[in-house]
Amino acid sequence: MSQLEQTLVLIKPDGVARNLTGEILRRIEAKGYQLVDVRLVHAQRDLLAAHYAEHEGKPFYEPLIQFMESGPIVALRISGHRVIEGFRVLAGTTDPTTAAPGTIRGDLGRDWGLNVQQNLVHGSDSVETAERELALWFSHS
Repeated sequence: MSQLEQTLVLIKPDGVARNLTGEILRRIEAKGYQLVDVRLVHAQRDLLAAHYAEHEGKPFYEPLIQFMESGPIVALRISGHRVIEGFRVLAGTTDPTTAAPGTIRGDLGRDWGLNVQQNLVHGSDSVETAERELALWFSHS
């Protein structure tokens, strides 16, 4: 039984600033996933607050919001068989230092010390999260 899904992928400001957008897109397409929509976004605080609402009040929340406001973000709607799980494996673990070789974070990520939010990409973690996040980032079609 096919599990065709859609998910949100964000190429974070560090990935855009380091000119890694093309390489990240190449890896997504090489995996067999389809690009459905691509946008370059200068995210406003209200969008980021809604996106990261479950983290409000945590110590990393404000630095994360500030980092995500610091530059352009490439928002992607991608689809494919089990794309949510597959992209998260392709991205690698959150900490680029310990991310496996062959993953986006393992090959391209840098160790920023305590700044693990600078880890190049975000991918939705469940079908429910993907639906909520895609609605936030792609609501103005």
